[in-house]
Amino acid sequence: MSEQQRLVLASRSPQRETILSRLGLTFEVIPSGVDEVDVGEPNDVVIENSLLKARAVAARLADSAALVLAADTVIVHDGDVIGKPRDAAQAAEFMRRLSGQEHQVLGGLAVVGPDRRERTAVTATTVRFRELSDEQIELYVATGEWKDRSGAYAIQQGGSILVERIDGDYLNIIGLSVNDLRQAAPELFG
Repeated sequence: MSEQQRLVLASRSPQRETILSRLGLTFEVIPSGVDEVDVGEPNDVVIENSLLKARAVAARLADSAALVLAADTVIVHDGDVIGKPRDAAQAAEFMRRLSGQEHQVLGGLAVVGPDRRERTAVTATTVRFRELSDEQIELYVATGEWKDRSGAYAIQQGGSILVERIDGDYLNIIGLSVNDLRQAAPELFG
């Protein structure tokens, strides 16, 4: 079996680290530290943010043969991007807005490889929330899971109780579509 190409994850996301680890990939983490874009057409936003992160880390590496992977996730409801809530009150507001509604989870990824060749992908997953009572919203917000989460929930944790159904790629909701990664960087999968 051949040795895996050097893979660098340009992210602080423990969820993305877990996904890569479960795939059996060897990687290192170098957060990008870039300011993310939050205005524009949602598909463009996730790709632009992913590219900004991957390019920033690739520029700092002496190893031009490394693969740098970056990703971004946003929630879209009725055409509006719902980002990360600034506080508990805004998290509750997001929960009320999404209650009983469908929204899209858009996941973008970018891979910057040898010779700074760039590959990107976007996946949309549809999520439908249950009708949520004020008490359910209050209890969920009290868990603190909403912190630093697009849309104010974590489906892989207690936020799963908020969800009635999903249509599409579950791992995309968590933070990284393996299907997109396989297409963008097939060399990682032998």
